[in-house]
Amino acid sequence: MEGSSKEEEEDGTFTNISLTDDIDDSSRILYPRPKSLLPEMMNADMDVDAENQVELEEKTRLINQVLELQHTLEDLSARVDAVKEENLKLKSENQVLGQYIENLMSASSVFQTTDTKSKRK
Repeated sequence: MEGSSKEEEEDGTFTNISLTDDIDDSSRILYPRPKSLLPEMMNADMDVDAENQVELEEKTRLINQVLELQHTLEDLSARVDAVKEENLKLKSENQVLGQYIENLMSASSVFQTTDTKSKRK
């Protein structure tokens, strides 16, 4: 057994398999030990999982940012609509007030045009 552990220490890719029950080293045949891919696969999976996690976090952050911007745009659009409506009301009120002032001026003798100045010349 000492020989097999020494051989395994030197090159971890072979395993001694005895074809008989005796311990004689001459009866042992060396077969290649199947190399375990599990550590490499786990490392690769961890790398892929870490990359996927980073990508997922980035996508989530971008989606949240897009949603926030959409809500901001909706709020701004609603505000623009409200301002346009208020502007139309104010224009209408200004027209009514302008017409009212014009009517008052035409009805008042103070604002009547006098032809006496032009007749004096």
